[in-house]
Amino acid sequence: MPDSGFRGPKEILRAFVWSMQGLKATYVAEASFRMEIYLFIILLPCAFLLSTNHIELILLIGSALLVLLVEIINSAIEAVVDLICGEQRHELAGRAKDMGSAAVFMSQVIVVLVWGVIFYHQVLS
Repeated sequence: MPDSGFRGPKEILRAFVWSMQGLKATYVAEASFRMEIYLFIILLPCAFLLSTNHIELILLIGSALLVLLVEIINSAIEAVVDLICGEQRHELAGRAKDMGSAAVFMSQVIVVLVWGVIFYHQVLS
């Protein structure tokens, strides 16, 4: 019989605990993630003040959360590359890390664009 994938509330709780461990590990190990968390804490109330409808609110908060999400993925990629390569330098390892960093940068560009357009529309126009 095929596995349905759902094992009940205990499995959901375990998955939640693992997720919290991942967030904690990223927070402890990555200074950039801590900085982005602090910025998110500042931006969250600003999103409620700046937005005039639910769509804007979702875009403002969602874009800020996107940076955190991409930073976590980038940190995971870096950890795996470091585990595999250790102190060795390899072109592909460097490329993987650079691509992860580029993804974080692109998510930050999205934040600037979303917040900039909504700020311009609400405040400057």
